[in-house]
Amino acid sequence: MIIRNINLETVCGITSKLPDNTLPEIAFAGKSNVGKSSLINALMNRKSYARTSATPGKTQTINFYNINEELYLVDLPGYGYAKVSEKEKAKWGQLIERYLHGSKQLQAVFLLIDIRHDPSANDKMMYDWIVSRGYNPIIIATKLDKLKRSQVDKHVKAVKQGLNLVPGTKIIPFSSVTKQGRDEIWELVETEFLGKEEVE
Repeated sequence: MIIRNINLETVCGITSKLPDNTLPEIAFAGKSNVGKSSLINALMNRKSYARTSATPGKTQTINFYNINEELYLVDLPGYGYAKVSEKEKAKWGQLIERYLHGSKQLQAVFLLIDIRHDPSANDKMMYDWIVSRGYNPIIIATKLDKLKRSQVDKHVKAVKQGLNLVPGTKIIPFSSVTKQGRDEIWELVETEFLGKEEVE
């Protein structure tokens, strides 16, 4: 995907109405601080278009990035952040639920998991919940650069087992530092969800 233009078109808070988009939407879910904004920046070829933060729980809205007037990358609020009140957590949960349930253009959900750690109870709950909504999430195993190459297979296996993945689920190891995995994610989006043929 050659990125020609990007526009943060819609920011949806807890009380906002979801936009009636006509372009395909690709959503990204993951717990706080798993590297969602960094991934989206890498996909958009921008350093800091999506605001990254060392403070977990920064994204409290659903952000719709219009890419080339072709599709939207949708950044969902991070989940499972401890320092947020239960009431806030519940509101974010409802916001995500409303989106997954209500979007007419949602083509795919990517679920980000930190490759260094076994999936948490929150990760497992989110995975099961996305599956129960009728989507087969693609797993992006983030922070790949923090592992030695020899450790990767073992950790990918731990993610598979920890989430009890539906057979055939794709896992893409990704690093926002080296950009490994970026082209693979775009290729998947273009061929499977935008209906583009692969150009040799």
